[in-house]
Amino acid sequence: MRRSRTALLTAVLLTAGGASAPAAGVALSPDIVRTHPATAHAGAASALPLTTAQCEQQYRIACYGPAQVQAAYDLPALYARGTRGRGSTIAVVDSFGSPTIEHDLAVFDQNYGLPTPKLSVIEPAGKVPAYDGSANRAGWAGETTLDVEWAHAMAPLANIVVVATPTSEDEGTTGFPEIIKAEEYVVDHHLADVISQSFSATEQTFPSADDLLALRGAYSDAYRNDVTVLASSGDSGAADATATTGLFTHPVTSWPDSDPLVTGVGGTKLSLDANGARSAPDVVWNDSRDTDTQRYIEGDDGPNALATGGGLSVVFSRPAYQVPVASVVGDQRGVPDVSMSGSCGGAVNVYQSFAGQPAGWYPTCGTSEASPLFAGIVALAAQQAGHPLGLINPALYFMSEAHAPGLVDVTKGDNTVSFPQAGKQRTVHGFAAGPGYDLASGVGTVDAALFVPELVSYVDHSS
Repeated sequence: MRRSRTALLTAVLLTAGGASAPAAGVALSPDIVRTHPATAHAGAASALPLTTAQCEQQYRIACYGPAQVQAAYDLPALYARGTRGRGSTIAVVDSFGSPTIEHDLAVFDQNYGLPTPKLSVIEPAGKVPAYDGSANRAGWAGETTLDVEWAHAMAPLANIVVVATPTSEDEGTTGFPEIIKAEEYVVDHHLADVISQSFSATEQTFPSADDLLALRGAYSDAYRNDVTVLASSGDSGAADATATTGLFTHPVTSWPDSDPLVTGVGGTKLSLDANGARSAPDVVWNDSRDTDTQRYIEGDDGPNALATGGGLSVVFSRPAYQVPVASVVGDQRGVPDVSMSGSCGGAVNVYQSFAGQPAGWYPTCGTSEASPLFAGIVALAAQQAGHPLGLINPALYFMSEAHAPGLVDVTKGDNTVSFPQAGKQRTVHGFAAGPGYDLASGVGTVDAALFVPELVSYVDHSS
């Protein structure tokens, strides 16, 4: 049901519709747009999910299961009140999907004692080609698996729709039109309350700002139909991938997380014990100089770019809801908006069995983890509200200004990264966390037991 909007939300739609001039010295590239799933496997498969102690002993990284992450975000208090996502639907959008997602989710649920959700797979932009076990197809299948299993872990009774598209959005291809077409179908047929996107393309890899803006139809459609849209902010820190090979050597950010009609979700590092209690406050995810994590992920001591994305858009002007943080973002749209777990030093366990990689359990990480985690929380809020919430960004910034208890400020860490490229060691200086909004963690992270009712209250009172 479409609800009325406040003047603020109307202003958001108007200011989000146009592009600003690219920042001085930054031009959009003539190269073909390239997007990439923002996920990473930590090491090899195991027959059973590893405990945190086992991961720390064997690999010197932490890994977590659903009960730990649920406890970290204070979800059991919501579950005890009957808020588990019943009646809400999360759409997970990925190129190709996974041929084994139903089986893999069942194994995940059986191991962790989670209920079986209603899971469906649709291909509204065209039939997905037969699975071939290639590295590209296995990568997208792994992405899909992470997204589904961990959105479900947060909102155990929410329905999940896997929205698979027939074209990989890689360099030299045109997969974004299929993604947008598929998302428009989801919105127009009222198939989901929240859409989670764990992929991104650096803004500078689009031929022009107009080419990027021409792909925004699904987000405008979602805004009009009160569907919440999320996107991961990327895994290369303040740098991000070029359209060919390597990383940009100056700060950039990515789309669709930079879109003002989308909630950009960045990454934090959780430090948890076996019960999910924190041994330290959350910090900005940055494993670039963590030797143990680098050895496990990259096979060397690093540094390699492995950190949450965040920064200033060169396409979008500051939306109305970011006026309170103008001192941070200036005249441009800043991302991320909010952050959830994404660190490879505190990975989450994922089960997969598709061909192309050994079947088993993998500690997995990245802002691809963060977006479905937050999608689960939005689904819980939609259940509590009794309706989808639509664009939640105005609420996030209002709550931040009001120091709402449900938002937990992240005040330490940064997304500066160093990496070898073209025979040189490069460093891209990013952004540091601090009190209030910042370009490394957004408005911070959440205590879901407090955040969910606060979000619902704001949305309902502003409708």
